[in-house]
Amino acid sequence: MSQPRLIALVVTFDRLAQLQKTVTHLLAADARHLAGVLVVDNASTDGTGDWLAAQEDPRLHVLRLETNTGGAGGFSAGMRHAMQHLDPDWLLLMDDDARPQTGTLAGFHARDRSSHDGWVAATYFPDGGICEMNRPVMNPFGSWRHFWATLRHGRDGYHVGDAGYASPALQEVDGASFVGFFVAKQAVQLTGYPDARLFIYGDDTLYSLKLRSLGGRIMFDPALRFEHDCGTEMGRHPIAPLWKVYYMYRNQLLVYRAAAGPVLFWPIAAIKALGWWRRAAAYGDQRATYLALMRRAVRDGVRGRRDAAFKDVQDWAE
Repeated sequence: MSQPRLIALVVTFDRLAQLQKTVTHLLAADARHLAGVLVVDNASTDGTGDWLAAQEDPRLHVLRLETNTGGAGGFSAGMRHAMQHLDPDWLLLMDDDARPQTGTLAGFHARDRSSHDGWVAATYFPDGGICEMNRPVMNPFGSWRHFWATLRHGRDGYHVGDAGYASPALQEVDGASFVGFFVAKQAVQLTGYPDARLFIYGDDTLYSLKLRSLGGRIMFDPALRFEHDCGTEMGRHPIAPLWKVYYMYRNQLLVYRAAAGPVLFWPIAAIKALGWWRRAAAYGDQRATYLALMRRAVRDGVRGRRDAAFKDVQDWAE
């Protein structure tokens, strides 16, 4: 019996050095374990296009977009292209600064994965610490147990804990990041593609929550290990560049609506908005611009609007 056809999907924008490491690492994998690599170039301006064009490995495929559509747009376009042209059984999603650790691809194929629609890797920083932004999550509103754990422990109550990373046991989860996320063909056929209008932040969580709401199953496997060589930590403030404030806050509200439902969403939105308003002092002479972006984000988030153009968001931040 032949192994499932696995295609790695890498989204990049102006990080050529990181992309070179990731692509080189992926193409060094055994072709039995990785049938192809699709790089989505989000209109990079740093020589990425020229470097990709010079590569000769037949397993490397490139989709260059005309404009920067953000991570959400890149993954949406890349998944669509892969499904239409590369015939994957599984897609492996990652940023340009993330890559599977040695043995992960072989380990993925070493067991039958057909019981679930998605498998999530354990993602670490290069120094070995757990990458917080890539911790899988349980929907805190999905059960009384998770809701109570969230009330008692906050963020720790609905994220996979350190013990889950240390144990070999598998764990059902509801949300995953697009770093080390193995997505089955049938999951894409069921769920469709990520919403490109989100641009950045939350597209992965909303996609996995939608998959779960449609009956899909997602499993965290700590034996599958990824490295994420990123230099920032999610949640650190001030957020820079300032235009990211809009996407972070608007998309958080969209995630909370999807997770909590139409009733609990409103008190959560009010609490989050109050906390964001209190952070304004950290922005110094940019305080007024920050507050204007925050208000737009809250307004659009509670209305469910996703139609803001990236150029407009940049203009609002000036």
